[in-house]
Amino acid sequence: MTAIVFDLDGTLVDSAPDLQAAANRMLDEIGQPPLPLDKIVGFIGNGIPVLVRRVMQEYGLPEGDEPDLRARMLDHYTARPADLTRPYPGVVDTLSQLRAAGHALGVCTNKARAPAMQVLDALDLRRFFDVVIGGDSLPVKKPDPAPLQAAFDTLGSAGLYVGDSEIDAETAAAAGYDFALYTQGYRKAPVDALPHMLAFDDYAVLADWITTRT
Repeated sequence: MTAIVFDLDGTLVDSAPDLQAAANRMLDEIGQPPLPLDKIVGFIGNGIPVLVRRVMQEYGLPEGDEPDLRARMLDHYTARPADLTRPYPGVVDTLSQLRAAGHALGVCTNKARAPAMQVLDALDLRRFFDVVIGGDSLPVKKPDPAPLQAAFDTLGSAGLYVGDSEIDAETAAAAGYDFALYTQGYRKAPVDALPHMLAFDDYAVLADWITTRT
């Protein structure tokens, strides 16, 4: 059966509200006003260190503050990573269906592995996956193809990558895997601008499409 690897944030789960909450707690500590959700969504995709850097740029904060602010953000986020985070509609049913059909499943995310595992555990999603590659699992992150390749190597076969963003599309192309684009995530570019085998806004569509191909 085909191995299938998923991105996490913006693909399996809507984590932006918890990332916003952690960022705004960090900003409150240093006397800065909060950021709206749409702004945080625009900062998601390259992991928390890049998110913090983009928040700093938004406020014109000095570069020397980055280590302290990164530590604050990580502390806030890892303390409460799944208070507001939820799986997208249809995710649990689709993962159950794919596992029942014999597909090997994995996660490849730019979120650090420890908080990624916290989120998966809190939402009872970890049981579906045979491998979880985080943004700190290798020396490089997506869009470098190495993390995605490591996920498929662990699963023992080539297959399909499912993501929501420009980074995910670029990663799949660089690694040479088919790509399915979830259009309800944190993508910024038009759907047509990203190479994909399938674009879907309903997880039932993904499950049916995979079934017809295997």
